[in-house]
Amino acid sequence: MLYTEIVMLSNLNFIILALISAVPLLLWVMGMFGSILSGEHAQRMARLSNGAAGLSFICAALAALLYAADGNSLTVTPFSFALPGNMGALALSIYINAVTVLMLSLVSFVGFVVSRYARNYLQGEKNQGRFYTWLNLTLASILTLIISGNMLMFVLVWMTTSLCLHHLLMFYPERTGAVLAARKKIIASRVGEVGLLIAVLLIGSTLHTMEFETVFHTMATMTGPLPAALQWASGLIVLAAALKSAQFPLQGWLIQVMEAPTPVSALLHAGIVNGGAFLIIRMSPLMSQSVNASNALAIIGLITIATAGLIMLTQTSIKVFLAWTTTAQMGFMLLECGLGLYSLAMLHLVTHSLYKAHAFLSSGSGVDIFRAPAVRSAQSTPTFWQWLVVLAFASLMTIGVGAAFGVALESQPALYALGTIVTVAMTQLLLQSFKAGMGAAFTLRTAGLSALVCTAYFSLHAAFHFMLETSLPAIRMVTSPSQFALVGLVMLTFFSILLIQQNLPNLAKYPMARRAYVHLYNGLYVDIPFSRLLQRFWPIQTVPYAQPKGVQS
Repeated sequence: MLYTEIVMLSNLNFIILALISAVPLLLWVMGMFGSILSGEHAQRMARLSNGAAGLSFICAALAALLYAADGNSLTVTPFSFALPGNMGALALSIYINAVTVLMLSLVSFVGFVVSRYARNYLQGEKNQGRFYTWLNLTLASILTLIISGNMLMFVLVWMTTSLCLHHLLMFYPERTGAVLAARKKIIASRVGEVGLLIAVLLIGSTLHTMEFETVFHTMATMTGPLPAALQWASGLIVLAAALKSAQFPLQGWLIQVMEAPTPVSALLHAGIVNGGAFLIIRMSPLMSQSVNASNALAIIGLITIATAGLIMLTQTSIKVFLAWTTTAQMGFMLLECGLGLYSLAMLHLVTHSLYKAHAFLSSGSGVDIFRAPAVRSAQSTPTFWQWLVVLAFASLMTIGVGAAFGVALESQPALYALGTIVTVAMTQLLLQSFKAGMGAAFTLRTAGLSALVCTAYFSLHAAFHFMLETSLPAIRMVTSPSQFALVGLVMLTFFSILLIQQNLPNLAKYPMARRAYVHLYNGLYVDIPFSRLLQRFWPIQTVPYAQPKGVQS
């Protein structure tokens, strides 16, 4: 069967298949057989791991370029095992489309950067070799997840990724905080994995296939209401995505993994935690037809944005602040998916991964910059009329630029609703010019920059929509009253956050606001019951700290 499939491939598709197969395979080999160098030859293993990660990125980038040139969506299945009950088959298959090559390039690039950074960061650590063993296996699992063409294979690799990540989170087992966060992650992951496995079995029993491509073709031709089994499956997929992306109120483990080495934090926040959004994007042909599950996903994302967006303003630790921003950004991605804007969510995923990897790996420099003395100009409070003018200007600019890109307000209100965040960003930029009292010239330059930001938002969305048009379902039309209410709630939430952020200094004089600040600083205490319950039934055994050789006590 495999031989026949390969013979039928064109030369270009065969090269793309070979390159894509090599991306995770290099890291699987390095992770499994490189452990023999994890002792005295840790530095050599670090160099080999950097080389394998770099070569994986080169293969992924070449595959993406060739696919963009003239590649076709296809599934290649080297091995399959039929499942009972006419549920399809467990297959070792590779699914190639635009989403696959884009995600493969992104994750392999982030993995190479993290691997290279860790070589210097962990130099001298006695367990550096062990770190690279699990780093390679974690990266290999993520990359295999991306190319999986079979849903059951996808679930198994999803579990493997979590298990490999656990060893990285436990790199310092003597740190109580690290152990607690890793155990919370275990519980959240297991619940999500069980839900995802049940969802896949429901899909297989209903559509009699486990292949992504076949499921998508079947969903495209399906008419009438969605079967009850698929409705339940889409709900369980939402649960798995929310747990993977650390949505409120189960975000505690993500905030507390700061005890792990910085490269692990960067990999987690820039790569692995995006798995929830990637799951929804991969399952988008099913999710786009399940309105109830999509609405639930959007509400979960919106609640997370509102809570995490306020909590992060109160944090004093730069890493904890970045962790809360990750939670908020994950909520934003799931909100975009819930509104049916999958190409926009993909754009958000790419940009967030690159930004967050840089933010964590440069967090030490960020602290130095913050500590440096700076001269700050006196600021004034914008008047009500300045607020009104700026908000109206930003809103009209968003609508006008969107119309120039062919976005109709009546047919795509969800896209304009998320354009509200662009309006909020422009409003903040313009209000800063009024606060600083920099004059008309500075205000005009700020207005020009705002127009550039708005144009970039719609142009990048158009570019990603064009690239992924054949791999994602069409934008879902907003038709029901509940969907219109959800769009209105999104806009109201963003503007409310804007008002709170701009008026924080003035709110400090109110006792209620000061009390709210304390509650927000403590994350609204939602994680405390989980921590206490976990420590009661799974107590942490303290591991003595092993002092490195050559260090005097």
